[in-house]
Parts: sequence; C-alpha cells; structure tokens
Amino acid sequence: MTSLVIVESPAKARTISRFLGDKYIVEASFGHIRDLPERADDIPKEVKGEKWARFGVNTEDRFQPVYVVPKSKQKQVSSLRKALKGVDELLLATDEDREGESIGWHLIEVLKPKVPIRRIVFHEITRDAIQNALENPRDLDMDLVHAQEGRRIIDRLFGYKLSPVLWKKVQSGLSAGRVQSVAVRLTVEREEERRAFVTSVYWDLEANIGSTAGEFKATLQRIGDKRVASGKDFDASTGKLKSKSAVLLTESDAANLLSTIQGNLPWKVAKVEEKPATQNPAPPFTTSTLQQEANRKLGYGARRTMQIAQRLYEGIDIGEGERVGLITYMRTDSVTLSEKALGDSQKVIRDLYGDDYAKGPRQYKTKTRNAQEAHEAIRPTEVSRRPKDVRKYLESDELKVYELIWKKTLASQMPPAKLLRTSVEIAAQTDNGSDAIFTASGKKIMFPGFLRAYVEGSDDPAAEIGDKEVILPDLKEGQPVEAKTSKADLRLLELLEKRHETSPPARYTEASLVKKLEEEGVGRPSTYASIIGTIQDRGYVRLEKNRQLVPTFVAMVVTDLLREHFPEHVDLKFTARMEEDLDQIASGSSSWEKQVETFYRGAGGKPGLENLVETKQENIEYPALLLGKDPDTGEDIKVKVGRYGPYLLRGENGSGIKADVPKDVAPAELTIEVARKLFAKAEEGPRNLGADPETGMDIYVMTGRYGDYVQLGETPEDKKAPKPKRASLEKDMGYDTVTIEQALKLLSLPRELGKHPESGDPILANNGRYGPYVQHQRDFRSLTKDDNVYTVTYERAMELISQPKATRGRAASKKVLKELGEDDGKNIQVLEGRYGPYVSDGKTNATLPKGTEPESVSMEQAKELIAAKAGSKRKTTKKAKKPAAKKPAAKKRATKK
Repeated sequence: MTSLVIVESPAKARTISRFLGDKYIVEASFGHIRDLPERADDIPKEVKGEKWARFGVNTEDRFQPVYVVPKSKQKQVSSLRKALKGVDELLLATDEDREGESIGWHLIEVLKPKVPIRRIVFHEITRDAIQNALENPRDLDMDLVHAQEGRRIIDRLFGYKLSPVLWKKVQSGLSAGRVQSVAVRLTVEREEERRAFVTSVYWDLEANIGSTAGEFKATLQRIGDKRVASGKDFDASTGKLKSKSAVLLTESDAANLLSTIQGNLPWKVAKVEEKPATQNPAPPFTTSTLQQEANRKLGYGARRTMQIAQRLYEGIDIGEGERVGLITYMRTDSVTLSEKALGDSQKVIRDLYGDDYAKGPRQYKTKTRNAQEAHEAIRPTEVSRRPKDVRKYLESDELKVYELIWKKTLASQMPPAKLLRTSVEIAAQTDNGSDAIFTASGKKIMFPGFLRAYVEGSDDPAAEIGDKEVILPDLKEGQPVEAKTSKADLRLLELLEKRHETSPPARYTEASLVKKLEEEGVGRPSTYASIIGTIQDRGYVRLEKNRQLVPTFVAMVVTDLLREHFPEHVDLKFTARMEEDLDQIASGSSSWEKQVETFYRGAGGKPGLENLVETKQENIEYPALLLGKDPDTGEDIKVKVGRYGPYLLRGENGSGIKADVPKDVAPAELTIEVARKLFAKAEEGPRNLGADPETGMDIYVMTGRYGDYVQLGETPEDKKAPKPKRASLEKDMGYDTVTIEQALKLLSLPRELGKHPESGDPILANNGRYGPYVQHQRDFRSLTKDDNVYTVTYERAMELISQPKATRGRAASKKVLKELGEDDGKNIQVLEGRYGPYVSDGKTNATLPKGTEPESVSMEQAKELIAAKAGSKRKTTKKAKKPAAKKPAAKKRATKK
C-alpha cells in the first residue's frame, strides 16, 4: 500500500521522508493552498458584482467565506493532485494546531481525494514520534477548523471595514487589525505616559564602608521614623511627592545632614538580620516566553526567533545522511514535558552536575489565560543532544537558540537555589538626637541549584543587577563604624550626597510587549511574531537600537481616532473576551457563525462593527494631535499627518505657519519648546552659509522630514526641474553650528576616484544609509573604520572592490557536499541548500532531481543541470494562454471524515 503524506513545508517533508520507507510519498503544501481573496483580481467572476465581494465573505448569507486558490499556489495544487493519483491513502501531517487543522481541511476540499484520509499529528519530528503518529491516526477536528475559520473571517471584516476609514481620514495605505490595533494602542499609551511625565529630583546619602573583608555601600533609608523619599514616592504626572510618610531631601538638606553625621562618629551597627530564601526555576519555554527570552538575551526580534525555531523543529542535517528535528513544536502555550523528556533530563543533569542536582522530575501548570494544553513545552527532542554535539551543523543563530532551549529545559528540572539574604541597618546620630539609618543588603548563594544551568533574563536592567550575589562582611549588632584613619574593623571610607531623577515609564520592547499581550489574553502566542512584525512594517512603530518600540505620529493619530470613535474595538478587555469566544468554538461549545454575527451585526441592542462604521465615518474630522498652547500667542500647536509625514500647525484651523517634524523625533520628545524651535526655523527659512567658490551658488542648511541637511542653490519652483544637490548633516554636526567648510565637504560627495581599468566606469566614494562606501557600477563595498570617505584613494578603493564580496547569514557558510572541479574557469560544486541539495557554478544554481544522491553526481550531470537551468532563465517569450474559466466559489462545509 502506498501513502501520500502532506506537510506544510519542504524542509519538514525532507526530514519526515528520511524516517519513512519507499511506500510513502512526502509532499509539501507550502502553507495554505487557498484563502480568502487578497486582491480584486482574485475575486471570482460570479461574485464580483456583489457589494460584499471585496471582503471575500458573504455578509448577506451567514458570512459564508469565498475561498480561492491564489495563482502562486496553483502549480503546487496541480503537483499534489498528480501525486495523489495511484496512492492508496492520504495522510494529513500538518502541524498540530488550529492553523494546521485548517490547512488539512482545505487540502481535502480542493484535492477531493477518493482514497481513505487519515490525520496524523506529532509535536516533534523524530523516528519514534512519526511511528507513533502512524499507529494512532485520528479524524480531522472540525471544531479546530471552525475556530480558525471564525478568527480569519472576523479579522478580515475588522480590517476591511475599518482600514478604509483610516485611508479617508488619516493617510492612504494604513491598516487596522483586531489584535494589531490593540498592540499599537499599548505602545501609544506608554508614549503618552512619557509625554505627561514630570521629572522629580530627590537627594540621599551613600556611605562607602570598609572592613577587613572588603568594602560595601549603605544608602540612607530613614531619618528618625520618617522614610527618605525615593522614586516610587512621586506622582508621575505632577512630579509632586505623593507619600505623606516620606521626607523629601533637597540638595542643601543632604549637604547639611552629611556635615552633621560625618562629625558624629562613631556610628554603630543597629541591626543585622539573616533570612534563608528559595529561588525556584522557571518553567520550560512556551512560544511567548521563548520570544521574550531570545529578545532579552540574544537581541532577536519575535519574527527572527520563530523563523529559527521553525528550522530547528523541521529538521537539520546532522551528518552521515541523518536529518532530525532538534526541538519540539514551537507554537505552544503548554509548560508540560513528556515522561521520556523528564527521565532523560534527570539522567543528563546527574551526569553533568551530580546527584544533588537530580532530585526528581518537576511538572508545571500553565497559568496563561486561554492556554491550550494540546502540546508539550518547547524542548530538545533529545535532551542528551548537547549544544556542543550539534555546533558544527548549525548556523550561529540556530545554535544560540538551541542552546537557550536546552539550558532552559535542564534548569526547569533542577532543584531550587538556596539563598541567604542579609539586611543590615547602621545608625548615625543627628544633631536633634534622632538617628539617620543607612541600610545595606546582601545575598549569598548557599546552593546554586538550577542557577548552575541557567539564569533568567529581565526587562529591567536594575533587576538583573539585583539578582547578582552580594556578599556582606560578617557584622554584629553594636559594632562601631569609625573614621577612615582608624584601625577599627569597620571604617567610613567616604560619605557622598547623591542626586536622583525619577525616570519615565520605559517604552515597550518586543519582549515586554509580548509579555503584556499574553498577560491580557490578547491574541494567540503563535501570532505575536507576525503582529509585532506587521506594526513595524506598516510604520506604526520603529525599533530603536536600544530595542525600544517607539510609536510614530501616525500611530498616535490613528489610535486617537479609533479610541474616540471605535473605543470597544481597540479595548484590551473586548479583544481578550473575543479570544475566549473563539476558544469556545474550538471546544465545540459555540458556533463560528454566531460569533461572527454578534461581532459584525451586534446583539442585545448593542451595535456591531458594520453599524458603527456606517453611522460614524462621515462625522469623523481629520484628526490632529494637540501638543498644547504657544506660551507667547496662546494659539494651539497641533501635529497632523500628511502625505509626506507629520508636520506642525499653529493657529486656528492651521492658518499659521507649518513646520515638518523630523523623522527621528519621538512623540514624547516633541515638547512645546521643541515645536517652537521648529517653527522658528521654518519662519526664518533656510540658513545661508555662504557661496560655493566653484559655482557661485549659495549653500543653505535646511530641515526636512529626515533631519537637517545642506543644499547647493535654491529649490526650483517647477517640481519637474532637477533637484539641487543635497547632503545630510553628519551626527556631530548641528543646524546652528555647521560651517561653510563642513558643508562643502559634505557636498563634495560622491567623489569620483578614477575609472575602472576594465569597464571604464567611474569608481565612486560616498556616504550611505549604512555608512561610507566605495562603488563600481552596482558593486558596493563598505569602508572600514580606518578609511575616510573624503580621503580614500583610488588604489584603496580598487583593493576593496577586488576582494570577494562578504555575504550574510546562510549564504556565508554554504555546506559543500562535493567538489566536482573547474569547468571553463568556473568552480562546480554540489551544495546543501535550504530546500535540498543543488549544483552551482557560482552564478547559476540547479536543484538535484528527486532521489539523486549528492555524492553520485558527476561533472557531466552537473553541467547538464546548470545548462538547462540557465537556458530556462533566458527564455523571455511565451505563447499567450487563454485565461482559464474561473471555477465557482467552493461550497462551504465539509463532512467530518
């Protein structure tokens, strides 16, 4: 009996095929083979005239979806149909989640197999897991299919109904999304908190105390029975002290107190307290915690982390023809581990760290809202496979993520760390007889436990510092603290006044945003990577070098509009409740049609999205962000978003002057003072630096949406006329300080260094987005830190251009499977590629035919494959084909198989 096995990806197909015999044909669907139409061209002819056609959802007939096979998938569908011929059964081996179940259902609907269908699932790609799946097939779970379908339809209606409102009222090309818009709102509201934040200043004292065992620092905590104010005691929006139980020290207060208590030595140790503590290990990784930790420890974004995890799950070649999945399924919110994984972990822990660290398995319970316990946590498929064992087979980023998962899995099965926490109070007498109390804290690790294997990352750098071991000397109550010159055991080495400023709430990072979304029950962990990627791609947030997600002015204006006119649809609780409703569909306790109907049409007298948009959109005014009033004129200062970016308006209805907002200015940093300076620049017009000695034209320094720049000559009134030469200011230059000499230097670029000896084309030196470079035709080479773009020579440029071009990522380290030798000056090789082995001459790549062993490929075969591939590339004319008649939209409902 021959079976056709269908999975989502070619990499997964290659790995599974290694575990199955000749009786199994393994093919990939390349994800979903059909979906709702994305473009107008995709809408079937018979429904194009319907007013709901652009949704791809029949809002007049129980919200029945119109599914189409996009052009990009038609070839693969034909291939799958061909593979289905002659087999005795179809095995659907798509991923074990709602998306995978939906892909399986669509495959049945499109392929319409006449052979028996079995659904097999596995959460790791290993021989045992695949065999177990084959022995335990099940039916397609239509509840999971309906849950995915309901989510897809609601998301389509949300986006396609609200996005046009944003196009009309804000800017074309914008989009709204059920979870996306809530994620944007979170970043915007954090930015608003930062804008409203008022910095407060407070003072305290810090004592540096020496002992025979070393030095330690103690901080002023109390004066008498009054606690000294710290950052948490201030109101963030007013900057005023909100705690009545705290005393605020000014600079003079701190100086006077220092002078007093420094002269009142000796001090004394008033209290020493030791408490044992336990620090428990965290559970193994789920999708969201892996994304968070990879962001904190490795600096990887959620999307990059999931791409790496996908490769580790689907399979990696580990030598001698063996290909295995290195980790379990990476889209999960479960923290449980299989019995085998628990047992294997204990053995590895015992071998690495000894019996004291292998005290039996630990199981965890998921605390995440709306968690699905269908899968295991993310773990290595073989815990005994240490990172060093697979180092030579993995790319650098793959190894780092695998090591993170391996260490976290082991740590989760190790005993808690045993700590001894020490707190000390040191009393210094003031002039009024009360004591100034200094405190110091220590932490000693008595038994490291899981810390031997793994230390958690943190979103708060101060928390990471606080987790480090701090050893205090052995202190006793009543012990004196003498002067620095004394020979006593404890000596006051230094006493300092310390100035502090309160800090605004930190912007979200990818890690902290994922954590917040999960805590609030918004979206599914499997979608967080795409959500965070989308809000960056659409220009709602930008990622700074410090990993902060900074909302743009577009995000601020859009969020203002949605909060005012569609508040429920960007509300955290509303979105979380909808996730719960969708989970009811998955459990079979609710129907997707009912949930979509309630969302779109409303229920119980409450309007749905359709009614809200139709009644509100005409009354929505062009939105603007109010910054405040100009202190001189009393006029409102607003930010609006135009075709070319955000700009400032002053005066009634924008009757006053306009000024562009530079792209690198964050909303929280655009204060009234900054706005007035931008207005002043706009009113003054370009600053004239002087005349260019060669052309006689004036050189100006100007401000645009991308920052300050210099320009040679006037800007022509005719927009079709050639633009004048411009150059951005360098980082160490300012609008008010840049000189004519610096401007001439900037405008000297690009420099022509000479002609290339072979092509005769110029060799250029210039500044670019990623730094200075030299260029020949379309070949760019970055200059090193020792090179200078203004002085680099022709000889140095030719040296850089003649060097082999550096490549990034996987291309930098392609695995050579076989060297075939040289042919016509080209090196012919058999290489390992992401989608299988291929031959290459350095210019043309040709995939090996299915079943061909790389070691058996000859030079002649390689040349034939490369020639055939090169020939197909050169074909530029094709016979026109008659457009195929479009098939009717697929009828809804599949019988349960």
